[in-house]
Amino acid sequence: MKRFVFILKRIKDFDYRRMFVVAKKIGKITHKPSLFIVFDMLYCAVKFGAGYMDYFEFEFYLLNNSERQTYLTVEMNNRIIANYNDKESMKKFKDKAEFDEIFKDFIKRDFINLSKVDDSEFASFVKKYHVAVAKKPNTMGGKGIYFVEERDDLNLAFNKLVADGYTLLEEYIKQDERMNVLYGKSVNSLRMITFVDDLGDVQLLNVVLKIGNGGRVDNFSSGGMYAFVNEDGEVITPAIDEEGNRYSNHPLTGTAIVGFVIPEFSEAVKLVKKAALVIKEVRYIGWDVAISQNGPMILEGNEYSGIFQKKPSLSKEKVGLLPLYQKYMKL
Repeated sequence: MKRFVFILKRIKDFDYRRMFVVAKKIGKITHKPSLFIVFDMLYCAVKFGAGYMDYFEFEFYLLNNSERQTYLTVEMNNRIIANYNDKESMKKFKDKAEFDEIFKDFIKRDFINLSKVDDSEFASFVKKYHVAVAKKPNTMGGKGIYFVEERDDLNLAFNKLVADGYTLLEEYIKQDERMNVLYGKSVNSLRMITFVDDLGDVQLLNVVLKIGNGGRVDNFSSGGMYAFVNEDGEVITPAIDEEGNRYSNHPLTGTAIVGFVIPEFSEAVKLVKKAALVIKEVRYIGWDVAISQNGPMILEGNEYSGIFQKKPSLSKEKVGLLPLYQKYMKL
């Protein structure tokens, strides 16, 4: 019954205008009528719990039902979170200032809580690091981030940030030069998804490299792109942006994406596996990790990790993440 209610809510909440835009785009690729695509989207919503963006991003239009059944969808992802992440404990991840306090040994950078300092302490912090990053609580996708520079009117900046609900100010991360070669205007971070299994062992389920593309953040929803990384830290697929464009080389720097090797990858794996055991009531987490000049550091932990799985057109097997997840979870 819960699943039926969830699906009805998903269908009710669909942005149908956007859905028809996406269906039209798929129709051009498949040479099928948009209305046919829309009906298939609704079928997949009922049958597999797939939202229309799941349908687009994971190319359900290229899959038969047996193949579709192997793909993690938004419904299944939400079910995992409900089953394995304690709701009260998840709040420690939502509040970015509280998160930094709890995980200060893992974030490896200086920070202050804007609700606990005055304008002079704020100004001293910014001047010390020349550039600082202000963050709002309970935001995602690169939203709620503001860059403060030493040359700014710091009194004005402090009052505006506090008034707008920003609670955290962090030291700006100096990215490892090997990562700057890929793209240097944003921190290119790893999304590393961990799960603590029933034996208390931390499983690394998936790793993608998020890459900036013209902006100061690398998030997919803010103009960035992502590519998949293997267990050795090597990028094994072209990067994909929100519009479905693919890049074997970075469009702005020309650096090869496929074959790019993440520096200090094994250290990053150790870092998130250790961090995953700090709050044992939250077992399924998507960690964002930067490779800084001082080594890997955690940017944040996402108690609602997004879904990252290879498009079928990038995988000859046409198999999603669900079989891997089912090895460790009761689904």
